[in-house]
Amino acid sequence: MTADTWRMGFHLMPPAGWLNDPNGLCQFRGTYHFFHQWSPEWPTPHARRGWGHYSSEDLIHWHHHGMVLDQDTPDDANGAYSGGAVVVPGAAADGGDLLRLYYTGNVKHPGDYDYVYEGRGANEILVETEDGFELGPKQTLLTNADYPDYCSCHVRDPKVWREDGVYRMLLGARTRDDLGMMLVYRSDDGRSWQFDGTVRSDEPVGYMWECPDRIELDGHEYVSCCPQGVADFSWSDGIDDHSGYFPVPEGSRVVDGDATVRAAGFIRWDHGFEFYAPQSFTDESGRTMLVGWVGMPEATWAGQPESLDWIHCLTVPRVLTRCEDGRIAQRPAAELEELRGEGVALADGKKAVLDERRADLVFSGIEGTFALTLDDALTIRGNEDGCEIAFSDKDVACGRTSRRIELEGLTDLRVLVDASVVEVFGNGGRMVFSTRWFPVNEQLSVVVEGSFEKGVAYPMDDVMAGLY
Repeated sequence: MTADTWRMGFHLMPPAGWLNDPNGLCQFRGTYHFFHQWSPEWPTPHARRGWGHYSSEDLIHWHHHGMVLDQDTPDDANGAYSGGAVVVPGAAADGGDLLRLYYTGNVKHPGDYDYVYEGRGANEILVETEDGFELGPKQTLLTNADYPDYCSCHVRDPKVWREDGVYRMLLGARTRDDLGMMLVYRSDDGRSWQFDGTVRSDEPVGYMWECPDRIELDGHEYVSCCPQGVADFSWSDGIDDHSGYFPVPEGSRVVDGDATVRAAGFIRWDHGFEFYAPQSFTDESGRTMLVGWVGMPEATWAGQPESLDWIHCLTVPRVLTRCEDGRIAQRPAAELEELRGEGVALADGKKAVLDERRADLVFSGIEGTFALTLDDALTIRGNEDGCEIAFSDKDVACGRTSRRIELEGLTDLRVLVDASVVEVFGNGGRMVFSTRWFPVNEQLSVVVEGSFEKGVAYPMDDVMAGLY
């Protein structure tokens, strides 16, 4: 197998090197902009870390613009870390909208430091652009001196939005007592910021909350984060780092400061092997979407074959909706259906073979026990108690084994297969699994066992070929 075997056809991945957190997601002046963390020289030790940039007019055909935010100033000398975007209506010189990008500049001061409680600079930096491509100068807005005394040096990943005529910012933080939380700031102009409170849980959930986010759906508010240090929780699969969301209690608002969420109310975004650092945005049509990193900070499995000179990808854009019970459902953006070819009907007990390794597999009316097996290597099983994904081929899995979620029966299923990534959506998007895999067959085989009303396998176009 060659490195090109596992290159993807409709997922964003790096031309080379290491990709991680999605950053600055937005639709600005009609164009979608997806920035992301990128280390082009990976796996070189201490490789530079900055923002790569993709743009698209339709969420399916993309342009790559290289490294656009580099670690090139004293305030981001050791990395231009994660952050978000906010569109300012009518603030550009031409009377149109202005885009602001906020991110954390990471600095590791020389010396014998632990870089947790001493020796690290966490600087919140602003860059503006009037067209989404040409970025203006960097402006440092907040430094360690602007954070509460109880914070460690781990404060990062600004999420900025505008509410009630005021700019708001969430920052992920680790206290000196090793408790994860969010800091809340406010600003009248988006440049001068004042500390305005916190978001905490009623019981500890990890020692650090990375990648904070605030989401509003149908008038209900949620906060999302990536808690670190949760391996001992029953829902963690023994993994230290996870991502999920807390419903904000009725009668409380993030902007009021000092909001408390219930630790028991934490819901994981994704139950697969790889999903971290998600970021939401609302596009110009009013859809709230989420994109995550199909990777993990510190996985307990091998990850991928050693032959690859690139690693990781982003999920497809997922449209978020609120369910009646308050959970958030995730469904692939409808634009992806434009990549479908002619569908192949799937039947119980019969094998279907697709010439390409890109497919959109859709099932409805599932009843009782159900199993979908890809390449005799990866199986998605559902019954009245729950659903799991499980690998049976250790070489294809590269160390992954199985993951499971409890649910009251599997009713529908959608599986996106794109060379070396699989995204699984069940029960209207209430259940989601994401995983990498590294199959060795040139074709994709699909076997279904169980009762269902309709099953179709759609081959998917490769719209990433020749992108770089």
